[in-house]
Amino acid sequence: MTEPLIRRAGAGDAAALAAIGAATFRETFGHLYPVADLEQFLAETYSLPRAAAELADPAKATWLVEADGRAVGFAHAGPCALPHPEVTPDCGELKRLYLFKAWQNGGLGARLFAETLDWLQSQGPRAVWIGVWSENHGAQRFYARHGFEKVGEYGFEVGHTVDREYILKRSRESFTVDCSKRAEVGHNVA
Repeated sequence: MTEPLIRRAGAGDAAALAAIGAATFRETFGHLYPVADLEQFLAETYSLPRAAAELADPAKATWLVEADGRAVGFAHAGPCALPHPEVTPDCGELKRLYLFKAWQNGGLGARLFAETLDWLQSQGPRAVWIGVWSENHGAQRFYARHGFEKVGEYGFEVGHTVDREYILKRSRESFTVDCSKRAEVGHNVA
């Protein structure tokens, strides 16, 4: 088994992104939904045209995690679209971060998360938002360790099923402090 590689996805990765998106969502959440609802959601959310459009959008970025010649995870970020009154056009959002279960709990998710946050802060500190399923306690603990706090809830629709999603936020100011600390110890913050 080779060391996983995290790389920024490009236009030629649309098919891989659509496939890994559908497969990781199915592995993680597939048991929660009626088959028809799940299949419709996956066909819309992880379609090839949608993946290509997201990769072509300069306001968004996607990373693929590859190991042994295949995609094992991905992250996607861009402008925040969560339904919260404090969201502004300057806010960023970690929209998705998924790894196959076999690749979880070994630090790879943290590396992918850090890469994504660095990109979200590349134009200067800004608030970052995340939507997370209310029953995904592991993800909630992970994000809390990284300074995110619950600030709201909304309904996440998968067909006729509506899940309770938590809205998490890390303030712009907390990133300003992080950048200052990193600069003091000689880390590249750009």
